[in-house]
Amino acid sequence: MASAACKRWVVDVRAIAATSRGAFAESVANPKAFWAQVAAMMINDLGWMAFWVLFFDEVGEVRGWDGERALLLLAVFATSAGLVLGLFTNARHIGRMAADGELDAALALPVPPLTYLLVRRISPVNLGDVLFGIVLFAVSGRPDAGRVGIFVVGVAASAGLLLGFLVVTGSLGFFVGHGETGDLGFNAILLLANYPADFFGGPTKLVLYTVIPAAFVTAVPATLIDEFDWAQAALLLAASATFLVAAWATFTLGLRRYSSGSVWTQA
Repeated sequence: MASAACKRWVVDVRAIAATSRGAFAESVANPKAFWAQVAAMMINDLGWMAFWVLFFDEVGEVRGWDGERALLLLAVFATSAGLVLGLFTNARHIGRMAADGELDAALALPVPPLTYLLVRRISPVNLGDVLFGIVLFAVSGRPDAGRVGIFVVGVAASAGLLLGFLVVTGSLGFFVGHGETGDLGFNAILLLANYPADFFGGPTKLVLYTVIPAAFVTAVPATLIDEFDWAQAALLLAASATFLVAAWATFTLGLRRYSSGSVWTQA
């Protein structure tokens, strides 16, 4: 039985890898369009970088945050959000697809439906965020072996948490019957993650560490790069793992309520 399960796992991994390769090949089929989208997003990100530089040049340090740490936050956010929205594009569309009955094709395949949906589409424009974030960290993050290691692990944890959160909020569409939950979650966490959590206080700051965990997406990883703390690092990893497990559980439970829409698409 263990051997059969192992073989099934290998088959699933190969199928998902093939799907991912196909999605990437599709996205780069037109190289000029691909790189134009990447460049457009990098130019957009330069606007955020200019905003933080000008802001802190004008007001100085705010609650322990200065221009250098704000650029670290932007580097983490651009890289992690770019990875999620670029490589797992459907994470933000699960709610709409569930509400509109568009999951039929994925459910008919002999692979885990959630994994298939996540790797089925790639967004070239968001890959520009990944490239921008890495370059920004290399230029302004004072990289050395230790800081690079923390940046890589922090981005991975941030991306895992963001992915989990988007799937959780999107999967609520199974239960409420419409896909706006995914859009609301997407807009809320991306808006709040753009700013240091310490800028907020009271109930709002509590929300940033719990219901809408934007602080764990950007502020905590950025702080760890400058001031590493084992307790905070463990909390970040635990939060990321919790949301990934919650994403799988919520989607799996939601499928039991799914009603086919007879919409056969490639998701």
